[in-house]
Amino acid sequence: MHLDVLDLRTFYYRTQLGRGAQAAIRAQVTTLWPEAKGQNVAGFGFAAPLLRPYLSEARRVTALMPGQQGVMPWPAGMANVSVLCEETQWPVETDSIHKLIVMHGLEASEHPIELLEECYRVLAPEGRALFIVPNRVGLWARRDGTPFGFGRPFSLGQLEAQLRVMGLLPTRHVAALYQPPSATPFWLKTGQMWEKLGRKVSNRFAGGVLMVEVKKQVPAPPRPGLSEAIRRPLRVLDGLKQPGAKPV
Repeated sequence: MHLDVLDLRTFYYRTQLGRGAQAAIRAQVTTLWPEAKGQNVAGFGFAAPLLRPYLSEARRVTALMPGQQGVMPWPAGMANVSVLCEETQWPVETDSIHKLIVMHGLEASEHPIELLEECYRVLAPEGRALFIVPNRVGLWARRDGTPFGFGRPFSLGQLEAQLRVMGLLPTRHVAALYQPPSATPFWLKTGQMWEKLGRKVSNRFAGGVLMVEVKKQVPAPPRPGLSEAIRRPLRVLDGLKQPGAKPV
């Protein structure tokens, strides 16, 4: 179940905790992908906060937002690049995206297999995608006062296995959100310190979100008997978190 775009906007742009989370995740994204000159960059779900660094140099930036979530104009003060779309049918040409970021998309999807197929379709043969999901063993997945407390959290093994079967081959992974999901002044003031410390200690277990980079396998691998064999690992996580409260 997708959160409402207004709740996501409020969290990331109007709360201190959300702005800190945005900065921590974006720092990891730009470390992995420092530039996108002349490339087509897209985000799906609510990835807009992570796309801003590429607006000035990319050939095209598109923020795809699913109908179940809703859409908002973005970026503020500039020509709009956000698009409302069907979760599994994007208005994007096949093999056209060089960099794709999916955040608040996969864990909230009612059709994860079809969503991953659409990610595969739009990626260019040399393109890369970055999937950002709640860490199943992290603190952020256990608190429904943030967007990462909704949907299906993943372990690193579960996520990489799911992506690999779909022809999206994991190349590297990192984590982010090492600070507790608390709005108390102490944790907010020391957030950057916890992020730096966490990256030195663990990139798998301690972070609130997992970030897996993949490349497109060409040709796509055969997937006989996909429907049940691949859906089952996701379904066992259903019900761990149900929407209960809006982000604060």
